[in-house]
Amino acid sequence: MDSQKKFSPTFSFELFPPQTQQGIERLRLTRQQLAQLNPKFFSVTFGAGGSTRERTFETVLEIQSEGHVVAPHLSCIGSTHQNIRIILEKYYQVGIRHIVALRGDLPSGMAQAGEFRYASELVAFIRQEFGSSFHIEVAAYPEYHPQARSAQTDFDNFKRKVELGANSAITQYFYNADAYFHFVESCEAAKLNIPIVPGIMPINKFSQLVRFSDTCGAEIPRWIRRKLEGYSDDNASIQAFGLDIVTDLCERLLKAGAPGLHFYTLNSAHLTSTIWQRLNFKENAQ
Repeated sequence: MDSQKKFSPTFSFELFPPQTQQGIERLRLTRQQLAQLNPKFFSVTFGAGGSTRERTFETVLEIQSEGHVVAPHLSCIGSTHQNIRIILEKYYQVGIRHIVALRGDLPSGMAQAGEFRYASELVAFIRQEFGSSFHIEVAAYPEYHPQARSAQTDFDNFKRKVELGANSAITQYFYNADAYFHFVESCEAAKLNIPIVPGIMPINKFSQLVRFSDTCGAEIPRWIRRKLEGYSDDNASIQAFGLDIVTDLCERLLKAGAPGLHFYTLNSAHLTSTIWQRLNFKENAQ
């Protein structure tokens, strides 16, 4: 993983725009707690529908007003060139310079994918319209995208995103570190020399983890699944075991040269902060 070591480590947190006033207040508190850890940036997920897009924009502006670097997600499925251009122009006007460019999922009830089919087309569009104005993050799938026809097809798709202008990548979460190491080695062999930051999902509830993993194609190793099943509804034991597993995973990744960690917080600070403290990041965070 030599190419990974060329970059200074970054630590970042993903949030999603709340739907209720209570959720907005809860997220503000979560953000206050996570901000104490001095992350490189907060990312904010993107809704394909009109109202959810507005919530994304409002959340992004609020985080920026608090003095934090924010990286809005931008999903191209269900979008047109014109509305993506408008969103990017808004972000540019308010000083946003960091974008997470994703394919996204087709919204329920929408038959057509829109004018973009793949994230690579979104990356190309951003570069065509805005040059190098934005730092572009893209997604990487060490365990392969669930809709990919083959492992090679999936890797070729990632390679295309890099060649079209992606600056760095954040992976889907995983619990098998070897999958990440293999993916990075494949990127190095293909001379794709960008930082590939592991996505980290703290374990909160077993049923929630299974649902997420089934959707995104992330493997829950059998021994972890069986252990979690054994705890039944004992959430305290599930979280304690999860903290041990995820902390060990983070330690192994960083020791091997991963350029940082991106935490999928689910708008909660507790588990992420605990892992952070166990890893003793406070003095070294960027």
